[in-house]
Amino acid sequence: MPELPEVETVRRGLAPVMQGARFTRVEAQRGDLRWPLPGDFVQRLQGQRVERLERRAKYLLAELSSGEVLIMHLGMSGSFHVAQEAASRAPGGYYHARPRLFAHDHVKFHMSSGALIAFNDPRRFGMMKLVARAELDHEPLLRALGPEPLAPEFNASALALRCKGRRTSLKAALSDQRIVAGLGNIYVCEALHRAALSPRRRAASIANRSGAPTERADALVAAIKAVLRDAIKAGGSSLRDHRRTDGALGDFQHRFRVYDRAGKPCPRPRCNGIIRRIVQGGRSSFFCPRCQK
Repeated sequence: MPELPEVETVRRGLAPVMQGARFTRVEAQRGDLRWPLPGDFVQRLQGQRVERLERRAKYLLAELSSGEVLIMHLGMSGSFHVAQEAASRAPGGYYHARPRLFAHDHVKFHMSSGALIAFNDPRRFGMMKLVARAELDHEPLLRALGPEPLAPEFNASALALRCKGRRTSLKAALSDQRIVAGLGNIYVCEALHRAALSPRRRAASIANRSGAPTERADALVAAIKAVLRDAIKAGGSSLRDHRRTDGALGDFQHRFRVYDRAGKPCPRPRCNGIIRRIVQGGRSSFFCPRCQK
């Protein structure tokens, strides 16, 4: 499933053609994705202007001139592709080829910017939902989410307080969207390696008894922010389905330190450890048992 860097990469690809533009035509090729689309989905979008396109955790939020917010999630295999409408292309102008099967282009947005935005999702685990902006804080999909890891207020003190007294593993805590939003298996493994912390370490160990952060919390927050920024800069990680809005693959999978590298040497200088894979909570964890303590 796409994690924060992949979703942020998609947001940055969509923003130039969505923000400030109107939906001139909306096509819903089927009435459901993960859940049924509202029966009046097309009517509620057509003619509306996208005031802002934001990201919250792994969700895209398009704030509309109607006062509603279009919440979108990529699911397991969803992707957005941006092309230029044929009528608006200048002679010789660049046109993104369509590498996907048109049969899986379930929703299409024709924008006043001249862009055609197709949401392609072979497995149909993605979703789209319209909610009133005034009700966004109470939206079940969003209300329990923890802080954004790239926000200034996410710091060692904030993370330590959320981990105080938790007997669960550090890997499980960081994967919990209520503790920190947007992280998943890949970037938790990568951040823990950068911070030299074992995924099996107890979450409470990054805080003292009063909940104040230890040096481990400082190192972990710095590592989380660094790995996310590096991944966004690289366009995310393309392991199976993730593509940028122009159809290109992300590049960060070529820079993994531990994820999916079991049996390979640890890349930390002078470590000489070997990356191991263990299973935690039904998910694979990759780490170096020599330098991650």
